[in-house]
Amino acid sequence: MSKTIQGPDGEPRCVWCGGAGEMLDYHDSEWGFPVRDDHRLFEKLSLEGFQSGLSWRTILAKRENFRAAFHGFDFDRVAGFTQHDVERLLNDAGIVRHRGKIEAVINNAQRAREMVEREGSLARYMWRYEPDEAQLAEPQTASTSAESVALSRDLKKRGWKFVGPTTVYAFMQAMGLINDHAEGCVVRSRVAQARDAFQRPGAAA
Repeated sequence: MSKTIQGPDGEPRCVWCGGAGEMLDYHDSEWGFPVRDDHRLFEKLSLEGFQSGLSWRTILAKRENFRAAFHGFDFDRVAGFTQHDVERLLNDAGIVRHRGKIEAVINNAQRAREMVEREGSLARYMWRYEPDEAQLAEPQTASTSAESVALSRDLKKRGWKFVGPTTVYAFMQAMGLINDHAEGCVVRSRVAQARDAFQRPGAAA
């Protein structure tokens, strides 16, 4: 089965981005491009947790609501959320109202703040788990990897929640730790170029 479809401009793209304009935009401008901004990394890991059992299209459609509800995923602010905030969020129809997932984001914000104190940044820590491209499976054939299992295990050891290996692998795909665009997808080469030019956090300039 082909892993690409023809986009509106006639160029091939990953099959999963068809059917909705917001998915196409996300695919073309965000998915797989490397990220080192801590708030964006925290946002994506949080939203991947909310996606558990749902579709990414559902979460993407609510992303601006999530950003408003969680103060732009500023983990220093979210770390201070109280039970009152949990109840407020459970009454927010613009997001996914799941107590366990909401409480996990607050917990993870506290853990993120601890990580920044120890590691310097979330990016410096996360990018240590970038896999060797030569060891990766064929694009879009895996849902976990040795690195996502290792990262998930370490995050859980540090007290993070809703960070299973599949959730972490989806995070790694989206944040550019791997280039999982399908072979033949027009964006695959753009992501490859962005990754080549990307200064890894903690790497010598």
